[in-house]
Order: sequence, then C-alpha cells, then structure tokens
Amino acid sequence: MDKLLQLDKVSFAYTKQTIINELSFTLQRGEIGCLLGPSGCGKTSVLRCIAGFESITNGEILINDTCVSRGNYSLPPEQRRIGMVFQDYALFPHLNVSANIGFGLHRSNKTEKKQRVDEFLKITRLVEVAAQYPHELSGGQQQRVALARALAPRPDLLLLDEPFSNLDVGLRERLSQEIRSLLKELGITAILVTHDQAEAFAVADKIGVMHAGKMMQWDSAYDLYHRPANRFVAGFIGQGVLLPGRIHSSGKVEITAGILTENIWLSCQPDCNIHQTDGLVDVLIRPDDIVHDDHSKLRAVVLNKAFRGADILYTLQLAKGATVLSLIPSHHNHAIGEEIGIRLEADHVVVFEQSSVENYSCTSEPP
Repeated sequence: MDKLLQLDKVSFAYTKQTIINELSFTLQRGEIGCLLGPSGCGKTSVLRCIAGFESITNGEILINDTCVSRGNYSLPPEQRRIGMVFQDYALFPHLNVSANIGFGLHRSNKTEKKQRVDEFLKITRLVEVAAQYPHELSGGQQQRVALARALAPRPDLLLLDEPFSNLDVGLRERLSQEIRSLLKELGITAILVTHDQAEAFAVADKIGVMHAGKMMQWDSAYDLYHRPANRFVAGFIGQGVLLPGRIHSSGKVEITAGILTENIWLSCQPDCNIHQTDGLVDVLIRPDDIVHDDHSKLRAVVLNKAFRGADILYTLQLAKGATVLSLIPSHHNHAIGEEIGIRLEADHVVVFEQSSVENYSCTSEPP
C-alpha cells in the first residue's frame, strides 16, 4: 500500500488562537481513517484544511505525494480531487436525486454523465427515488444521495464530516456498516470525523484520537483500546478505572484486587523509572477484565448497575473501598447492595507511572 494522504506537523490558527498544533498522520491508499475526539478538539478544522477550505499556518499536507498545502501555499479545493459529505448533507432542494448526484460531473458529456449517475443510483440503492426531491426522502436516503454525489466524480479522497449525526441510533449503525462495505468495494480512500466511538470502530481502519488540537494516538481500534498511548486515550476510549499498584522485581503487578502477572503495556514519561523494582503505577482495569465468579474469594459489593440487554454493566466496590466496572451476562441479575464473587481475567494490562503531570510524547514498547 502507498500513501495517499500525509499530514506533517500541520498547524492552523484562527484569530491568533491555535486550533491545530503540529498534527501528523498518514493514510494509505484504500484505507478508511477517522478523526475522533470531543467537541472543540479541532477534528473538523483538520478536515477543512485537507479540503482546502482553510489555509494552514505551518507544516505540510500531501495528497498522492504532491503538496497541496503549506504555510505560504494552498492548492484550490476544486483541484485537489476530493469529495466531501457534509454534516447537513447540503443537498440542492430544487434538484431531484439524479440531478444532485450529477451536479459535480461538469466535465462529462451528456451520455457519460447519465451513465455515471445511473451507476451510483444502483450502487447506493436509490433507483426508485431518482426523480424525487430531497424533502421527499428519509434521512438515510438523503445521506446516500450526498454520498453518491461526492463519489460520482471519482475523487482520490473522500471526506465525511459527522455524516451520521442527524440519524437515529439504529439507522446510524446500519448505514455506518453499509458505507464501510461500499467504500471498501469501490477501493475509496476516506477519512471520517466523529465524536462517536461506535461509529469510528464500525467504519475506520485507523483512528486518530485528538485532544486540544493535538494527535494523541493514530492507531487501530484494538490498539487504542488495549494499548493507549497516554491517560487521555485510556480515559476517552472505552470505559475503565485506574487503580494504584506496584511493579515488583518479579515483573508482577500488585493492585488492590489481586496480583496481575499478564503482559504489561507501559506508557511512561521520558525520565520514567517504571521498570525499577517496586515502581508505583496506575493500572487500567476495563469492565471485561473483571469476571463474575461465585467461587472466588475476592468479593465485591454492587453499587450500581446498567442493563444493556445481553449484559449488565456493574459498578462494584472492593473491600478496601476502590471501585471497578464489570460487564456481566444479564442472566446474572444481582441486586444493588449484594455481595458477589469476582476475579481478574486480564489478558493485557495497561499501566501508567504515578505522576501528577502527564507527558503525552512517550510510550515504551511492551517487554
């Protein structure tokens, strides 16, 4: 695979306020990427800089190994071969579905334009509504029209800005899977912006977690969850709690809930002494690390519970006062205040050096 999109230390400021701060990542041809983060972290600004709607202040953006943006240069958006699906779809209300899809095909003759429109009507399953207007369509149909319009000119890169935010949860989940399948079938390179982890996990091959204009980690969903680069990623992705612990010379990690002996992923500062004997750490415990076991000597009291259908997410209090989360099959329906048996079953453990200051720049490889 070769690089299609590359951002190298890109910065963007608006009225002297830094919105993007030396952000770097690479997207391979055919990959689907995602920028994930809380509101105001700068992810939509990154998309606008890639599209050419904003001029960057420092760094460089390359598409197909060609520079399209740097501090004193910006290639016009219409010359970047980029398609974009906006949050509100931005369909033309006076044009029917076919005309909306064909809007960007200015350089095609009449026959080629009709063939392309017909092709994408079929691909996006919109043939039956081809003559209808946007206000006559459902939210999911409107989104597919916007997608077909963006794809019809065959862009090198597709940008999607919160494309599912106006849809209900069930439709959002279904369409996110459909769009991933379609993009993969067509071999389209794309990048999605969202604040929803479920969307990011469902659609993207690579996910970049952003915070305050910086890239915290660009990685697969699996590694973001199991190998977070810093405390922000650990807290933002999934659920879990940090419990104080200590690393012994034997390599074991001791926490309130027991002794852990599994593989350890170390996230530490440049001057970190985490490998030293008896190093103090904070251990990330996910809900799937705590298993219900009636025969276990380790006991916990149910403080809270959230029914999720197949599972119940329990908040449990350990004997020494610490709380943990546990995802337990819902046929184990325990009452609040009830004491239950649990055990640690952690195949992969994430630890951070205990510190009042978090340095996001260093992660060590697992031993």
